[in-house]
Amino acid sequence: MNFGAAMAIAAILGALIGYSQTFVFAKLPEKWLQDYGVKETDPDFRLSKRMKLYPHGVLSALFCAFIYTFFVTFGFNTYFNPPAFFHIIAIFLATPVIVIVMMSDRLNRIIPDECSLALAAIGVFLLIGDFFERNPWFTEQAAWYIPLLNRIFAALIGGGVLFLINFICLTFLGKEGMGQGDMKLLAACGLIVGCYGLIVVIYVGIIVAVFFAIPLLIRKYMRKAAEKREIEQAEDKAAKRREIAKRKAQIHFADDPDYLAFGPFLALGTAVYMAMEPFFVSKMIDTLQLFGLAF
Repeated sequence: MNFGAAMAIAAILGALIGYSQTFVFAKLPEKWLQDYGVKETDPDFRLSKRMKLYPHGVLSALFCAFIYTFFVTFGFNTYFNPPAFFHIIAIFLATPVIVIVMMSDRLNRIIPDECSLALAAIGVFLLIGDFFERNPWFTEQAAWYIPLLNRIFAALIGGGVLFLINFICLTFLGKEGMGQGDMKLLAACGLIVGCYGLIVVIYVGIIVAVFFAIPLLIRKYMRKAAEKREIEQAEDKAAKRREIAKRKAQIHFADDPDYLAFGPFLALGTAVYMAMEPFFVSKMIDTLQLFGLAF
């Protein structure tokens, strides 16, 4: 297959698969999109939000098309000549799952465990592929167990780092720093990308998250300033404070205006890494060899 044909197929296939996730999302069981322990009989229960054809379906189509075409652009020589079927199948399957993760966390503040399990299964699939297709991070002289340890350690480190962050937040701040869904997601993503890829995933996730966090913080500051003015202008300031507090308490946790879901950024980092892995290898391998971290 030539490069032009591969690009055309990737773009069309990506757009179709991405847009179809709107219908897949609509069929997900309700319990997948509810927080742990939530029941329909709970007084504050509400149905989960679902993807809409616009804008969610369009964004999903564009996202999948970009990831698939980037995969062809950066990995054509590595994965298509000759075909690396394990890597091709892995990104084909992982990208729509990543879309579900991003949309679910964005709309409902929940990452379905089933999605993390699916990504973990794809990681195991890639682990098997390491024994049949050369992993671009390792030389042919690397011991057979190095790729195995690479993925297993990345899963343990990914989940462990977020567990530690959450433990510190709970211990010293008295509030949750990272949800269980984020821990399971990053562990699954670690299994897919390995230790070297985990660096890219976290780096991309944090950098992109910062661009979204800044306007969120500005909006929070402006809202608090407006609330302060509202209290100062009220005849009964205490009553106005209670009114504002009650108004905030009635907001569903998924609609919290100050909340920034981190799961979508970790998922984005994983998709970017999978699509551009040969590029990251070329940029990082010399540094890794310099510090004796390449095998």
